[in-house]
Amino acid sequence: MILAQFGIMDISFVLLYMLVVVYLGWLGYMRTKSATDYLIAGRQIHPFIMAMSYGSTFISTSAIVGFGGVAAMFGMSLLWLTVCNIFVGIFIAFVVLGGPTRRMGHILDAHTFPELLGRRYNSRFIQVFAALIIFCFMPIYAAAVLIGGTEFVTVRFGVDYNVALLVFSVIIAAYVIMGGLKGVMYTDALQGTIMFFGMLVLLFFTYGRMGGVTAAHEALANVGDPKLSLFSKIGFKGFTSMPEFGWGETRFELWWTVVTTLVLGVGIGVLTQPQLAVRFMTVKSKRELNKAIMTGGIFILCMTGVAFTVGALSNVYFYNQEKITGKLISTTEKTAVIAKKEKDIVSAIPCKLLHIDTNNDGEADVDIIAHGYAVEKDGKTIPFDKMMPKAEITELNDGTVSVMPHANSFLRALVKTKNEKGEVAWILNPDSIIPKFITSAMPHWFGLLFLLTLLSAAMSTLSSQFHAVGTSFGRDLYEQLPGKAGKGLMVTKLGIIIGIIVAVLFSYYNRGGYIVARATAIFFGMCVASFFPAYVGGLFWRRMTRSGAIASILTGFIVSGIWTLFIKDKEARSLGLCYQLFEKHSLLLDKPNWSVVDPLVIALPISILVAVFVSLITTPPSREHVEKCFKRA
Repeated sequence: MILAQFGIMDISFVLLYMLVVVYLGWLGYMRTKSATDYLIAGRQIHPFIMAMSYGSTFISTSAIVGFGGVAAMFGMSLLWLTVCNIFVGIFIAFVVLGGPTRRMGHILDAHTFPELLGRRYNSRFIQVFAALIIFCFMPIYAAAVLIGGTEFVTVRFGVDYNVALLVFSVIIAAYVIMGGLKGVMYTDALQGTIMFFGMLVLLFFTYGRMGGVTAAHEALANVGDPKLSLFSKIGFKGFTSMPEFGWGETRFELWWTVVTTLVLGVGIGVLTQPQLAVRFMTVKSKRELNKAIMTGGIFILCMTGVAFTVGALSNVYFYNQEKITGKLISTTEKTAVIAKKEKDIVSAIPCKLLHIDTNNDGEADVDIIAHGYAVEKDGKTIPFDKMMPKAEITELNDGTVSVMPHANSFLRALVKTKNEKGEVAWILNPDSIIPKFITSAMPHWFGLLFLLTLLSAAMSTLSSQFHAVGTSFGRDLYEQLPGKAGKGLMVTKLGIIIGIIVAVLFSYYNRGGYIVARATAIFFGMCVASFFPAYVGGLFWRRMTRSGAIASILTGFIVSGIWTLFIKDKEARSLGLCYQLFEKHSLLLDKPNWSVVDPLVIALPISILVAVFVSLITTPPSREHVEKCFKRA
């Protein structure tokens, strides 16, 4: 069965890749002699390994699959996130924050991000509370990465989603638990290199398939009519245009979603990612950080720039070029395809579906929307039939059919699932857009290369996430108990296992609805709102006090949480607390735009103001402690 799905060559390459990963994990294990080795790689990591580890940890399947799928829906406007990633995530992070983080981490002998904050402010509360945020909420971000990698395996090879999910998790758990941060960073360097070349090849093949750069972008500008888009009511203006900007009307909501949640939420949120900040403490001097800047910048440009560009350009392929040939196994004359599914909101479009066997195994492996039907609502006809594609079907002499779907990427993201009753259901899942594009548009051998690329992206990020979850549990929580200092290594490994289990469960129950991009943005935004003032203020402002840091962390966390629970519609609706208390899915749902503004935009400014105000009115930290924190390493 496995040989039929993958092929001997596919399995051989994947096994070889896995063997190398296991070897690097074992190498990390053999070179791990102390807690410092396990937690921060002995502070002696080579700048290339550090840069590739930082980049591959930063960029995961959430960027390639999740945000690539969002770019396919909303177009080139997402490239502003690439600009933000490079300027903020590399230049600001390495040049401004990297050196002081490394220096202070060395001086204070900090091994984790929470420990750095705790020792800077002489506060066990800060260390424990920061660790709780990481331990409780990072598994949600990890689940987003798991879903992204699993989606590609599911689409590309027809493997059951749950089986692929389990295999990913077991492999990652093995080498993270065994090799600590050294094993993680060694494998990150390999995986980052594979990711870099895989994405470069994808970019060249995509433009080649579409007749070159100019032809591809001209075609993208002409694909579809924005007025007939499913997103036209919220401000979609075309795949090469920014959404409509303004305030106070529904037609501006896409702009606020793209800019506040996707661009700012992730672009700024990277600065306070615990698994990234700790990378600065793994090198022995600022010189190594400077050497890593160029490598990191080029890597991020290639990863996110390619993913978002290819995601948008996939519309050209699906709309103008895709041709599917095979035996028409069956048709579904009329079914409701779910375009949006949230608590108490299900937007379903009536469509006719075609089920085609393209590999001659007697079973349908490609499902296509043949056309949509008009919908009657309140006595009015909603012209979904005009918004949906109408497939061009040609019967061939050998009994097969040739079908050109003429669909945009979102409408080709048709996924078979089951509803609450266990019945077959169909949903448009943006996280499957990039996998479907690779499977349909690229040669078979590239599918294998891209599989390794996504395996690398998923495993590099997940290993670092689970390492951060484990160290928060062992180093920052358990070792803070009386008599437990220095005895948390086994508990750290237990924390890794707990984090993996939580992430797998979340991945199992939360597939679809561009959950990959949403979960990533939620965690990034929460981290920056909670940690940014205490982290940056602690590095540069000697007057920053323990009370100011605690107040800002609590304020950022609470305001971000309140906005997520009671204002941000998608998240508040999913969690359901707002409705239980007030019988409204969002307290500002009747106020256009407010319910799509990201919590970061509200919580971060308030958190910064609180940090400054409280620090100025409270007793300054002791001169001796400040001098210790800011002395040269």
